[in-house]
Amino acid sequence: MPPRYEVIGVEGLPELRQGDDVAALIAEAARRQGTPIGARDLLVVSQKIVSKAEGRLVRLSEVTPSPRAQAIAEEIGRDARLVEVILSESRRIVRQAKGVLIVETHHGFVCANAGVDQSNVDADTACLLPADSDRSAAALLERLQALTGHELAVIIADTFGRR
Repeated sequence: MPPRYEVIGVEGLPELRQGDDVAALIAEAARRQGTPIGARDLLVVSQKIVSKAEGRLVRLSEVTPSPRAQAIAEEIGRDARLVEVILSESRRIVRQAKGVLIVETHHGFVCANAGVDQSNVDADTACLLPADSDRSAAALLERLQALTGHELAVIIADTFGRR
């Protein structure tokens, strides 16, 4: 019989907060919905929940934009505080256009707005990429394997991209 691949979403996760045990919440939600994590499963976990649990959130009301951020914000039509956050997560600007900065992050990723995202967070909040997604994935994998007793794999995924 050829290999079979099945994609199963995990529902019922709460709104994640800093310090939450992402692995335990995922394992419990999967068990509750009748699809417990099994041996050799591959879990693809949203960057956003990892970032939230790791406290990679910035309150824009606490950000003071630099003159550079203010100038760029005026040129591209964005909030100067958000531009400051994007710049702080960036090595360099690759391209800028109305409403967006294409940058190279400190991770080496080339993406829009350094992966800084304001969806699914408070209006005054920006969510950053994990500081070290490889380290985050390794820690999540270790914890999930300890909870389930199974050999697993973990990918931390995001939807950022560029044109």
